[in-house]
Amino acid sequence: MNQELLRQLSVITEEEQEILGGRGEIDRSRYTQGKGMVVDCRKMLEAGKLIQIRPHTRFIHFPRHRHNYIEVIYMCKGQTTHRIDGREIVLKEGELLFLNQNAQQEILPADKEDVAVNFIILPEFFDVAFKMLGKGENLLRDFLVGCLCEGGRYDNYLHFHVADVLPVQNLVENMIWTILHDQPDKQTINQTTMGLLFMQLTYCTDRLETAGQSFEQNLVLQVLRYIDGNYRDGQLKTLAEMLGYDVYWLSRMIKKLTGRNYKELLQSKRLNQAAYLLQNTKAAVAEISIAVGYDNTSYFHRIFRSYYGLSPKEYRKSGQSAT
Repeated sequence: MNQELLRQLSVITEEEQEILGGRGEIDRSRYTQGKGMVVDCRKMLEAGKLIQIRPHTRFIHFPRHRHNYIEVIYMCKGQTTHRIDGREIVLKEGELLFLNQNAQQEILPADKEDVAVNFIILPEFFDVAFKMLGKGENLLRDFLVGCLCEGGRYDNYLHFHVADVLPVQNLVENMIWTILHDQPDKQTINQTTMGLLFMQLTYCTDRLETAGQSFEQNLVLQVLRYIDGNYRDGQLKTLAEMLGYDVYWLSRMIKKLTGRNYKELLQSKRLNQAAYLLQNTKAAVAEISIAVGYDNTSYFHRIFRSYYGLSPKEYRKSGQSAT
């Protein structure tokens, strides 16, 4: 991480000075307005803002709580230990932790060299990122939907082990820098940067750890990971053999858990990838068709138009993203 940014984020805060001076517990009035331990966005955000950052408070145990906003924690240096919904997670340097409003979190004391940044984010901030993710089956899209829902249908947290993924590190650092400095149009910049971050993270599902609360969630994750890595020629039969399941049973489970069959999930991934290539490369349509798994270019044209309402050439000219 940029050393000047790290220096700014490592400064002992007024709250931390109180703790080092003998305060034995957090000052709840800094975080909540009610009796329950719900960290309140009205305490964390200036009026009218959708996103803010603050360094994680060190040197003290942070008791069990939840938030009425979305929190993203980035570990700049060192590590922190979190207990989320009864599960212990060690967040290490360069890793990201997404928490929705339903997550119950507790944080063990951190040392001076353990520097983390908390992003405090209202759900509407993610509107741009949501559109940039496209139509396909996507864990980050589901996480954002879950942020608007009560109950346990969706994961309460996403833990990304992405310390060695340079584009992710650069995008997070850019957001931190932009928020700390009064740059014109910084909300637009940060919303777009968050969208780019989410797009990068969709290629990091092999580095993702979720609550793992059910067999069904793990099965969906395995299917989506396989499709992400094998969308050109991945076969359901091959996936079933890899996972050790009967192919007909796996087909029924995919339909039951996602609402779509394997072919539909595969097609959605292929067409979203084709849309990306149309917008970001100069490759011919026929080349893109083959690259995403369609040797029959006429068939590719037909299903692309059915999915997006435009031909591939019209889509490229329109300059729109896959929404």
